[in-house]
Amino acid sequence: MDIMKIKAAVLNQMGAATPYAQSKPLGIEEVDLDDPGHGEALVRIGAAGLCHSDLSVIDGNRPRPTPMVLGHEAAGIVEKLGPGVDDLKVGDHVVMVFVPSCGHCLPCAEGRPALCEPGAASNGAGTLLSGERRLHRNGAQVHHHLGVSAFAEYATVSRRSLVKIDKELPLDEAALFGCAVLTGVGAVINTAKVSAGSSVAVIGLGGVGLSSLLGAVAVGARRIVAVDLSDDKLGLARQLGATDTFNPGNPNAIDDIRSATAGGVEFAFEMAGSVRAMDLAYKITRRGGTTVTAGLPPPDHTFALPQVNLVAEERTVKGSYIGTCVPIRDLPRYIELYRGGKLPVDRLMSGRLKLDEINLGFDRLQEGKAVRQVVVF
Repeated sequence: MDIMKIKAAVLNQMGAATPYAQSKPLGIEEVDLDDPGHGEALVRIGAAGLCHSDLSVIDGNRPRPTPMVLGHEAAGIVEKLGPGVDDLKVGDHVVMVFVPSCGHCLPCAEGRPALCEPGAASNGAGTLLSGERRLHRNGAQVHHHLGVSAFAEYATVSRRSLVKIDKELPLDEAALFGCAVLTGVGAVINTAKVSAGSSVAVIGLGGVGLSSLLGAVAVGARRIVAVDLSDDKLGLARQLGATDTFNPGNPNAIDDIRSATAGGVEFAFEMAGSVRAMDLAYKITRRGGTTVTAGLPPPDHTFALPQVNLVAEERTVKGSYIGTCVPIRDLPRYIELYRGGKLPVDRLMSGRLKLDEINLGFDRLQEGKAVRQVVVF
């Protein structure tokens, strides 16, 4: 088996102090990458987005085994195929999906690949779907991040982590579809099944939250309330189709939103990954309404709600992971909506970085100063 030397952003331990531009939690190092094994492919990374899910591994809120090459939202070009992969060709453009779906477990059989059980187990262990690790450094194994590890020049991944896309879509734009768009748009369309004419609120306007807002516009929501602590992001939300914007730093925000929406919205989406944001989302959901969360707070944070009002008001609280998507079905659809002008995902791009600027990029993300930054190779 051939081994390549590649440049990659390696997280050696979690919990570094901020600013990251100084503490440099991600070291740009040379690591060894194995050829693809059975059912795997070698992909040359074109672009990889910086996401809060990466940040929560860096700061230790989502514990993962280290050392690990981070990065899970990416697009690239197939360079080499392992045995048993006969439905991709060298040169194909692909988007990476951060939960590989085995196709055989019960959730996969039920059409819920986001909940693939072997996929979740391998992601937690820092391996590919096969259980193997294809990354090494000085003879020791390096873990994979969510089966992808895209903050690197190349990645060896399971075929089950890849969706083939049209070559005409630029790779830096394509990368956003792998996490932000699948998660945000999917939460609106698949998880909540928002219908035209509904009222919607989105709390937390990062890449995922603004993707939800775009999804709500695309399905024809009549009222779209955007909520964030950043007035700059609220301004962008208005440009993207929000009808109302509120800053939750205002102590009367909940009352103001309920008053403006005649008792609350039919669908509220918590996309900030905090219990405070979830509490706000629940309180601005109207009677009979649905509160959806795709935020990932630390595992020990709990959300309390009055059970009597869950019952007496017939409320629904739902979780959404990768937007309840079937990636092979939804990715091409969302790309087509984008190319038809109905899902302007390119407006979420805050900037392009080189790999060695990645720690600075995570400072900007942590400070709420960026929506989606993309490392371009």
